[in-house]
Amino acid sequence: MLRVGIVGAGRIGAKRAHEVARAADARLVAVADANLQRAEALAKSYGARASSSWETVVAARDIDAVVVATPHNWLAPIAGVALESHKHVLCEKPLATTAEQAAKLVTLAARNDRKLKTGFNHRHHAAIAQAHALAGAGQIGRLVFIRCRYGHGGRAGYEQEWRVRPTESGGGELLDQGIHALDLFRWFLGELSEVTAMLGQTFWPVPVEDNAFCILRTPTRQLASLHASWTQWKNVFSFEVFGEQGYLLAEGLGGSYGPERLVLGRRPASFGVPAEQSYEFDGEDVSWAREWEEFASAIREDRQPLASGYDGWQALRLAEAAYQSAQRHCAISLSEGEDHAQPAVHRGVSGWCQAGGGNH
Repeated sequence: MLRVGIVGAGRIGAKRAHEVARAADARLVAVADANLQRAEALAKSYGARASSSWETVVAARDIDAVVVATPHNWLAPIAGVALESHKHVLCEKPLATTAEQAAKLVTLAARNDRKLKTGFNHRHHAAIAQAHALAGAGQIGRLVFIRCRYGHGGRAGYEQEWRVRPTESGGGELLDQGIHALDLFRWFLGELSEVTAMLGQTFWPVPVEDNAFCILRTPTRQLASLHASWTQWKNVFSFEVFGEQGYLLAEGLGGSYGPERLVLGRRPASFGVPAEQSYEFDGEDVSWAREWEEFASAIREDRQPLASGYDGWQALRLAEAAYQSAQRHCAISLSEGEDHAQPAVHRGVSGWCQAGGGNH
């Protein structure tokens, strides 16, 4: 029985608590939130104890694993103490506000022999998971490019929320929703080596980006494009994967993003109109349950979880490269000659731009 503590009793913390309570091999022991009433309300639903002190939860001897579901600026500090207290950690995306913080968490997890998972639940959405399986099985041939559109339109008072305050969020829409796409690009294509980005403050009167446009490239010249937006008035999620022999389109995330659907298209040998096969995924969003099951399985099987701390770190490296690119108005190359098998060594982004075919 995996004994679990949750730090953060907001919407995501409540989702995590629900899945822990449904799991046959887990039990919710404690909930902490700076707002004690909110912690008490969530804890009472599942027979857990409540606290306004996250320190007491992560240090408790009757807890094996901690879920960190707080604003971004608290993710790394709390996860770090939990790992030092020899707790397994499922930390919500983006894992930290900087790649340097994320690298330290990966080091702590390895040093203390604990599992660290980044909350990239999109990998577990039914349409995306099946698209990944089909792409991996060679159904559309060698992958050529990926295109993702992801966004929502905010809500009244959005400019007052913590997500738009840089000291708490670390960034805007790129770290809010765009980070999911960056992780999926790596999951499908492997490591990415170059990032070009333009960020906009187009509508919301906030000091962070409300729109992010990014182009990324792998060392083998596969491409990925992202538009993440807080001015997408009708919510959208569209993830298109194109290969030499066909394509995969995953769209919808359930709820306000519409039902999940996957289209597999195959290019005829003589070109012309592709033949398409559609998959519909009705019902509730299963990603949260599947993500918890995968995390618990990784602990039982003593292996790295899917969307590990390392994956969160690498997604943050891409986000930082995007911020540098937008600031410096050029493509940013991630440092070359890195040993990705040694995640304990911090790797930043190289300090040069690429323009006109040379380094400047």
